[in-house]
Amino acid sequence: MSRKIFLVLLVALAVAGCVQYAGQDGSARPSAERQSVELEDGAVYSITASEVIKNINGKEHQMYAYNGMIPGPLLKVAQGSRISIEFKNDLRHETTVHWHGLRHNVKDDGVPDMSQEPVKRGGKYTYNLYFPDAGIYWYHPHVREDEQQDLGLAGNILVAPKEPIYNQVNREEVLMLDDIYIDNKGIVPYGKDGSNFALMGRYGNVMLLNGKTNYSLEVSRGDVVRFYLTDASNARPFNISIPGARMKLIGSDIGVYEKEEYSDSVVIAPGERYTIEAYFENVGEYKIMNVNPEKEYELGKIIVSDKETANDYSAYFTSLKDNAEITDFKQYFDKEADYNLRLSIDSSMMMAGRMGMEGMPCHRMSDGTMMGNCGDSQDTEPIEWEDTMRMMNSQATSDNTKWIIHDEETGKENMDITMMASIGDKVKISIFNDPESMHPMQHPIHLHGQRFLVLTVDGKHVVNQVWKDTVLVPIGSKIDILVDATNPGQWMFHCHISEHLEAGMMSKFIVNG
Repeated sequence: MSRKIFLVLLVALAVAGCVQYAGQDGSARPSAERQSVELEDGAVYSITASEVIKNINGKEHQMYAYNGMIPGPLLKVAQGSRISIEFKNDLRHETTVHWHGLRHNVKDDGVPDMSQEPVKRGGKYTYNLYFPDAGIYWYHPHVREDEQQDLGLAGNILVAPKEPIYNQVNREEVLMLDDIYIDNKGIVPYGKDGSNFALMGRYGNVMLLNGKTNYSLEVSRGDVVRFYLTDASNARPFNISIPGARMKLIGSDIGVYEKEEYSDSVVIAPGERYTIEAYFENVGEYKIMNVNPEKEYELGKIIVSDKETANDYSAYFTSLKDNAEITDFKQYFDKEADYNLRLSIDSSMMMAGRMGMEGMPCHRMSDGTMMGNCGDSQDTEPIEWEDTMRMMNSQATSDNTKWIIHDEETGKENMDITMMASIGDKVKISIFNDPESMHPMQHPIHLHGQRFLVLTVDGKHVVNQVWKDTVLVPIGSKIDILVDATNPGQWMFHCHISEHLEAGMMSKFIVNG
């Protein structure tokens, strides 16, 4: 169905719920660049969330940081190890820390009302973390993440494998992709008591790579570099490429692919991670690009010197490694779905705002916003790469917008849904993103505490498997996943567009054992 662009609410409703522009009180310290810390088994490490001042394109903004760094400290640990994090909250608001992708104890998952109470201002909480899986993970708040995460509270965890599952490379780089929405007054305000931009999510207009607008990396001619990518944005999907360099797809959220494959680009949605390798055969400057059908962004650059690589690992790059980890799970691929879910939106609270627009001509504002009755002028695309209706989006709040996970069998929605499993179960969930809703959006769906395989996309079998904890469900698509239930507890299942989460798009997955 063609999408109708509509007015959500009067501007006054959005303005009434806004806080001050960030960067106005000047009481915080300047932010620092990310540092990495290696933590041995049994280590205890302290992390504090606090306010900082960060310079973006020559202007100072008040933001948040873990240990004063944006992104937060890069924690390097070994697979199978355990560490403790002594967390302190120096923010003005309560918060938690969610350890995204970890299959660990549910009481350390950082979800309010499910695993812990929020940490009050000045409060402390100890997280005991376990790392059963190698790969790249990350941590962020699970209280008002539309604001707290967007203002800088995010960091990565790199888990080194017990066994050599990766190729030899010259270096590894951990890249956190993000954006932020800034106007001439500063960072555009967040809702005071709930999120704004609840229709599409908050798309930034300034791109950040590891917290920088001018990221750069120097390597030698012939180097092979492994990049670990994380999309930490509120809503933006990225399409990452390095024109001129060969790229190889190695892994995703919780593991490596069955078979490595060459790729010109990789699409990554909020919450997802991807592991790629790039071979820089020739001297020159290579751009890290985010290219979508509407815009192109240069996120950073890689400068390749004429100094020859110290170790030639090109032979590893030019071969494609196989991995047979998921072979035993293929017997469950064709089972019937245990749960059938539909993703939609409740627009009834917004219909009054839409009335009166039907007779107005369609008009595009200078910021790209569509106003009036645009009718069939914009067909539904599978992915919203940009916010083309920013004014209307900003007026949609978590009070007047309800995003829905709907159980087709029971008719239940969101937190009334409880998906059940026992340890060892293989649970098949079918997820359909309804294109007939008032404003369909792609949804990156994240399951806490477990891992899953993406079996089919629109009825077509996925031929190259990898363990995931987050999957992008495009508009109109139906995706089947197979959950490997290994971790007991009550876990959250939700959309990782921060504003959609704040607008109710979450349910429960309980594993007994």
